[in-house]
Amino acid sequence: MNYFKSILKLPKGYIQPFPGEKDRIVVAMSSGVDSSVTAALCRKIFPRSEVEGIFMANWTSDSNCTDSDWNDVKKTCSHIGIPCRRVDFEKEYWTEVFEPMLEQYRTGKTPNPDVGCNRYVKFGKMIEHLTNTLGEQQPWWLVTGHYARVLEDIASREKHLFRSDYLPKDQSYYLSRVKGSSLERLFLPIGHFSKPEVRNLAKNWKLPTSSKPDSQGLCFVSQKEGHFNKFLDEFLPPEPGDIITIDENGFKNKWGSHQGLWHATIGQRSGVSMPQGDRNYKGAWFVSEKRPKTNEIVIVKGSNNPALYKDTVETSNWLWFGPFNADNLKNISINELIVQYRSLQDPIGLLNWKFFSQSINNQRMSFRLKQKYRAISPGQIAVLYHRDRVLGCGMIT
Repeated sequence: MNYFKSILKLPKGYIQPFPGEKDRIVVAMSSGVDSSVTAALCRKIFPRSEVEGIFMANWTSDSNCTDSDWNDVKKTCSHIGIPCRRVDFEKEYWTEVFEPMLEQYRTGKTPNPDVGCNRYVKFGKMIEHLTNTLGEQQPWWLVTGHYARVLEDIASREKHLFRSDYLPKDQSYYLSRVKGSSLERLFLPIGHFSKPEVRNLAKNWKLPTSSKPDSQGLCFVSQKEGHFNKFLDEFLPPEPGDIITIDENGFKNKWGSHQGLWHATIGQRSGVSMPQGDRNYKGAWFVSEKRPKTNEIVIVKGSNNPALYKDTVETSNWLWFGPFNADNLKNISINELIVQYRSLQDPIGLLNWKFFSQSINNQRMSFRLKQKYRAISPGQIAVLYHRDRVLGCGMIT
């Protein structure tokens, strides 16, 4: 524990809350090196606590990757010397994450299922499950291997979500829609380490997953180019439409057809073969817009075409993180606010912001950016930060 406390780098006015000596500690384990090191670390720094691993099966029980991951978790827990158990949240994953993701892709959006999974399953259903099985009053903590930090404001005693100390792996973006109440019993120790440090700890402790590669995307989908669209085709029937250009007078020209808006991504190269013998069309063409009302995909010439860039971000379904609200935001200098519409991108400075609220379930936020940015797409999540602290997020429209 002394070593762990010695490496902490905390913003002014904050402390890192810890589980008590005899609190029960439940480590969510995915079979990766980060959650494996998290479990081993908890066993070492909380020797008097009851530590156990828990594995979430969120896809079909006969999925090869699920069974393989579960076997790795069992090996790791046996090596560490802690018990582990498996829980099935497939129904919640399907209804709260997967089906909404399909509908968003069908209507031309670019969703991030990891954000929804964290809100509804990993920090939603999981905390509900632990509350039901361990009780409201029994002291227990959920610990995960995410690269982020949950810190306590000394003055207000509120828990706030911060970026990881190690920015190249920061995952606070993916946790931005987690309910603020989930932070009360959440401990994220890996947010104080770098990835190389985590790998070294895994090797020093001879963990079975020490050399396991980092996961990329959904484990049950091949990560090869084009395979994700084929995967979506298994669940979404074809919806043929036109691939068009818009000339300077606003007239449409059709150049091809598509089998569904999910086959195109804003900012990516179009697969349409344009007449390369004509200098007006020679070169690469890119997707600039998807129009769900007319089921059309608009393409433009050149990767730096102005139509691919925006300096405004409009969001719906805006959620403030915890008790923070628009009145609090007015007290923060615009120069200290930043926004991101992708994880790990360079923070984006703001010129101004506007908040609209008709009800708690109908809140919107808009941002004017300091410069134009490429491929801002409907369906993406825009996250607002005050320096390294997450303030809120919404879905880009």
